[in-house]
Amino acid sequence: MSAKARITLLMLLFSYFLNAKFLFNDHLVSPKAADYIEKMGSELYSKTKINAYLIATNDKLKRGFSVYEYLKKFSSISKPYAAIVFAPNSQRIHLVASNKELLIGLDKDTILDYAIKVIASKDSNSLQSKYDVGLVQAYSELADEIAKIKGVTLQGTIKDAGRGVLTVVNTIIIIGSIIIVWIFFIAPMVKRRKS
Repeated sequence: MSAKARITLLMLLFSYFLNAKFLFNDHLVSPKAADYIEKMGSELYSKTKINAYLIATNDKLKRGFSVYEYLKKFSSISKPYAAIVFAPNSQRIHLVASNKELLIGLDKDTILDYAIKVIASKDSNSLQSKYDVGLVQAYSELADEIAKIKGVTLQGTIKDAGRGVLTVVNTIIIIGSIIIVWIFFIAPMVKRRKS
């Protein structure tokens, strides 16, 4: 890649991250996943006037810290909001909202489970893939629940059917990995023992 092409690519990536409104990302979420989050967040805000944020941070968050105090670090966060704070270095994921009524209306466990189940799964997918899938699913569920509270429907979120497709894709990947392990590792060992 030429120096000119590299500079152009860096400028595009830099301008993209400058335009990010709903995602605060310490390089934990890929640009493609970030794009999904920004699109869902924009649609949600345009229909409900509620901001949904995802903060994916490398910061170490001590046990007992105040998530609300931590969010003050991000000056562009606007009320009313709901936010998922994901800090893998501290093994923490939180869901907070700027007002109690909004937080009470959200199914916190369901939203966070979308991320936790994917990220904590023991499979051959890369950590980056797990972060992308888990956080996009959790964010999509957050956006859908806020929309439901406000009596609107979002078009850009991952509906249950979309989640089913992701489950099928993940299953295919796992089965494919098992077949590859069998063909390249287990079958040759079995042949050697029989010989």
